[in-house]
Amino acid sequence: MIAPAVRHMAFERADGEPFAFIPGQFIQVHFNYADGKPTKRSYSVATVGSGDAAPIERIEIAVSYVEGGAATELLSKLEIGATVDASGPYGRFCLMDADTNSRYLLVATGTGVTPYRAMLPLIARLTRTRGCTFELIYGARNEGDLLYGEEFAAFAEATPGFRFHPCFSREPRAQARPGDTQGR
Repeated sequence: MIAPAVRHMAFERADGEPFAFIPGQFIQVHFNYADGKPTKRSYSVATVGSGDAAPIERIEIAVSYVEGGAATELLSKLEIGATVDASGPYGRFCLMDADTNSRYLLVATGTGVTPYRAMLPLIARLTRTRGCTFELIYGARNEGDLLYGEEFAAFAEATPGFRFHPCFSREPRAQARPGDTQGR
């Protein structure tokens, strides 16, 4: 668990082939409700790859646990080595080479931060090669709910042009850090 109600999960393709995606895309996990009706849930890819859409061996996602949720029921009982039916990648929430913006404001709460984690290598390249700047504002109830918070803080420390602003709606950190915001 990476937070009290969030689990970080990693999957490999059953056929052993690598998985190609663009940071910002998502996969869909397919399953059936208890009555047999098919359904699916979407999860942003959280894998930190090379940033150039090169295929990866593992697909990482962050899964929120919802009391009584159908996907929660399925994914919470998965054993290591078990399989799930999934498709993708899908989506266009991506930083593209043809994009000419120089400033980006990234905003997220909860598991909505996962595509930004996957974008970190690309963000590093854009700050270095094009002088782009990125501000990540990430809302959580408290420090314990801050998914990948240490990774984003370390990345901000190492990457000029990237700033990380964790915002807490309930409890501030025991030891405040520069950029922390608290309140609603």
